[in-house]
This record gives sequence, C-alpha cells and structure tokens, in this order.
Amino acid sequence: MKQLKILFFLILSFVFVSNAIARDQIKIVGSSTVFPFSTTVAEQFGRNTEFKTPIVESTGSGGGLKLFCAGIGLEHPDVTNASRRIKKSEFDNCSSKGIDMTEVVIGYDGIVIANVKSAPSLNLTRKQIFLATAAKVPSPGCEDNCELVDNPYELWSDIDASLPAKKIEILGPPPTSGTRDAFQELAMQGGSKSYPFLNALKKSNKSEWKRIVRTVREDGAWIDSGENDNLMVNKLIANPDAVGVFGYSFLEQNADKLKGANVDNLAPTFDNIAEGKYNISRSLYFYVKHAHIGTVPGIKEFLQEFTSENAFGDEGYLVDKGLIPLLEGERVKGTDLLCRLAPCEQCSVGYIERLQKHLTDCPEIQI
Repeated sequence: MKQLKILFFLILSFVFVSNAIARDQIKIVGSSTVFPFSTTVAEQFGRNTEFKTPIVESTGSGGGLKLFCAGIGLEHPDVTNASRRIKKSEFDNCSSKGIDMTEVVIGYDGIVIANVKSAPSLNLTRKQIFLATAAKVPSPGCEDNCELVDNPYELWSDIDASLPAKKIEILGPPPTSGTRDAFQELAMQGGSKSYPFLNALKKSNKSEWKRIVRTVREDGAWIDSGENDNLMVNKLIANPDAVGVFGYSFLEQNADKLKGANVDNLAPTFDNIAEGKYNISRSLYFYVKHAHIGTVPGIKEFLQEFTSENAFGDEGYLVDKGLIPLLEGERVKGTDLLCRLAPCEQCSVGYIERLQKHLTDCPEIQI
C-alpha cells in the first residue's frame, strides 16, 4: 500500500511538473497569414534570450480568437494573431470572460488572386471578382434595378470576353480565416459598389445587402482549401487553370512558382500595398491577454522583440518574409504602448481608442 501511495504521488508530481514545463512557453494561435511572421519572431526570440521558443499554431483568425477568448488560465493561449480586426461579437465574448487585451497592428498585407506562372495572366476588376465569387449576382448584362440570380458564370470569359476561356476554379480560405473575411469585404463587397441598386439596398436593408454582397458561391467554383497555404500551392501546380486567394506575403515567398493578378489595373506589389494604392489590402494584428503577462515567462519580452525596429521596422527581418511595414509614427505608438503595458490593465481594444483610453485610465503614462 505504501509503495502504491509513493507511486501515486510520483505520478501526480510528474503531471504537475509536466504542466508547469509546458507553460514555461508562450502559446500563440491565430491567423495563417501572420503565422510565418510570428514563427520567425518566435525562433529569433528563442535563440537570443533565456526564454523558450514560443509555440505558434496556425488556426485561422476566427479560430484563434475563439480559443483566445475561451478564458483566462494556463490552458488558454496568451496571444492570438489575426489578419483582420477583432469583431464586436468576439470582443464581447472576451469581455464576458473577464479578458482584458491589447491590440497591436504589426504591418500591412495585400490579398492576392494568384495562379501558376505558366497559366494566362489575369487583369481583374473588383466588379469581375464579385461576379466570379458571389452566390447571387445581377442577371447578366443588367447594371441597375436588376434581378438577382444564382451565379451563372462558369468560365472567366462568361464574365468578360477579355478574360481567359477557362473554368472558374478558385481555391480560397475557409470561413474561419481572416483572409476570407477581408476578401469578402474588400474584393466582393468592393466590387458590388459598381451596381447602384445594391448601394441603395445598403441604405434600406443593410443586413440583406451584406448577405448578398459577401456570400460566397457554393456550386463548386469556390473551393475551401484550409488554412495551410503550402497545400494550396501544390494544388495550383497540379491544376494550372485554378487560381488561389491568399496573402501577399505568401505570394512573395513563392514568387518562383506563382504570379499575382492585377486588380483594378494595379499589380500586388510591395510599393502598391504600402502606399495604399492596391485596393485589396488590410492591416495585420495580434492581441495579447493582460492576465497572462507575468504569469507565463517572457510575454512582455516577446512582444518587445516583435515590435522592435529590428523585426517589424523598415529594414527589419520580417520585411524579408514579406511583411509590409507600418509608417514609422505608427510603429512608435505601438511600441510605446507595449513598453507601458504592465502598469495598466484597463485598456480596451481599438488602436487609437485604446491609446486615448490608456491616457484617461492611466494618467501617469505619457504616450
């Protein structure tokens, strides 16, 4: 009996020690677009500090925020990455669990429509993208006061004779992806603005308008391809007629295999995205849980590394990975806030709003 008790306590001790060791590492979840940037910082951080290399998982922006907002405690992530801003419903869910967080914008990214280099080049407008991807579209040839019909377009040339006579096959991110959310808002919704009757519908019935302009077709032309962008490259190589939707940084990493379509006569280039000319671009974020700072070793130091000029600055190592950096003034604000994060835990989400609230709630802090 005594031996059994000893064995029991040894097992119990092992479990506790294992759990403690597991949470000696920062746990990060979220966006597949931000994943390579976060992973690069994590590896740099692990090599150059006394802390263990953080664990980074690619779960999609929506999936990451769901895990992040599940609660406070070592079983929950410390940081989540996102390729779009947190939604009000997600923020409310976090707040209901008592979670205070800080939002940090790390840079910009464009959303590209790409195919293999051997395939015909595409020069698309956002209107054409809307007609290729939406479940319901105006009847062909109609420009105003149109009947909405199930998407009839099978070939790109059905939309416009200048486009290739190739089947519309779009490999895209799943519903949990921030890239998909941004694509629906910037490309599909942006393209729908070409129709005056849809703009009028926005004023009279916003929920119905949003459903129409952001609902992706489900007839096989759009194919959900998961959060692993590397698998998408293999699928595009196997099917040269298909196009893929993903972040510019991933196109940059695969420039030897893929090329991006022009959108509204502009190529998805570093300069066009950085200067705000390319119409399908967005900010990239991470969110950090205040309650875990000081509990999980190294969080503050990791965030300082991520927002250092050496990492996300104009000449930082993340630029080599395809990150389009913030303007210097925006970077200074983000870094200044993180350096002062520990004294105040009253800061809510919202970049400028958060800075203003920081000043109100923590008058000792000067930003």
